[in-house]
Amino acid sequence: MAALNHIIIPAKDKDASATFLADILGVQPGAQWGPFRPVPTSNGVTLDFVDSKDVRTQHYAFLVSDEEFDASFGRIEKAGITYYADPHKTEKGTINHHWGGRGVYFEDANGHLLELITKPYGEQP
Repeated sequence: MAALNHIIIPAKDKDASATFLADILGVQPGAQWGPFRPVPTSNGVTLDFVDSKDVRTQHYAFLVSDEEFDASFGRIEKAGITYYADPHKTEKGTINHHWGGRGVYFEDANGHLLELITKPYGEQP
């Protein structure tokens, strides 16, 4: 079975974008590798930011532990980042509690919609 190794994310400023995400997740961005600035995840997948004039917004979701959620959400609040309970951005300033967990949506400077969840999506309990 194949495993996802990395994904390339277009950004207006790869260094700023990698640093922003790494700061929220509480990790260190990797050193530049070729034209890319990677951000590692706990399952070995890297998000490789690259400078681009063609940035089409995407949605990236991260499954985190309760402790990681608390820390990341604290950094979101401290930075004054606008956040939402839903992907349509209608529930501003709140989080969701889907599947008995917690989730939050927020944007980076490129308009990519980032999501933190503590429970994977599936059937409602």
